[in-house]
Amino acid sequence: MKGIKGKVAIVTGGYGVLCGSMAKALAIAGAKVVIMGRSKEKAETFAEEINKTGGEAIGVPADVLDKASLEDAYKVIKSAWGTCDILINGAGGNHPDGITDKPYLLKEDLENESIKTFFDLDTVGFKHVFDLNMLGTLLPTQVFAKDMIGKNDCSIVNISSLSAIKPLTKVSAYSSAKAAISNFTQWLAIHFSKTGIRVNAIAPGFFLADQNRALLTNEDGSLTARGQQIINQTPLERFGNPEDLSSTLLWLLDPSSAFVTGVVVPVDGGFSAYAGV
Repeated sequence: MKGIKGKVAIVTGGYGVLCGSMAKALAIAGAKVVIMGRSKEKAETFAEEINKTGGEAIGVPADVLDKASLEDAYKVIKSAWGTCDILINGAGGNHPDGITDKPYLLKEDLENESIKTFFDLDTVGFKHVFDLNMLGTLLPTQVFAKDMIGKNDCSIVNISSLSAIKPLTKVSAYSSAKAAISNFTQWLAIHFSKTGIRVNAIAPGFFLADQNRALLTNEDGSLTARGQQIINQTPLERFGNPEDLSSTLLWLLDPSSAFVTGVVVPVDGGFSAYAGV
């Protein structure tokens, strides 16, 4: 895509399943892609995979919760390729201590110490989820977006979730944190509207990735009860493939969407639109 070719695109969480797929799509479109994550080895290995297929990428280690680490990465990127044009805030995740064992609370659950209820949720785990998702979006934006001001066709894309639209049972911390991402996306789009920076978000539905594969599928590949429940609620009757995010991402970044800012686009097979009947 002409509007993306040659631009410097930073992807946090860049060697994960979903963000890795987006990074490859950016490289195919001609962007210079920075694969960013805490592991230097994984970031560099993934970047090398892109380079071997004809793309242009570098791996740069950084912790999205450590501003000094991000500032060090900023220096490396600027020295290699110049300043950022595209920022994909993909780092995020969940934590076991922010999840209840059951979707619904029953009175008798309070008498069973083996069941983790809402009242047993650990504040450290809850805070970890908020920090990783919300601060993990805020801090990279503070470090990399300042240089976008005054340039042409610069964009930020945050990664929200369908759970921000319809809170999922059990994962209260994650749903709340992703709702914060959606709200922050809208706020930041307005705040940056006079600078030429567009800010949007993608809200993926259910995609099989390392974090949720064991929750949704059995070892033989069949669906767990929760996995089947999700498919039953998804009109397109499947999980998303990582590549399903690429067309939406590229559209949001291309100058053809120059009048689009402050939107959160669901890519969820109809899950968020379906009332169940």
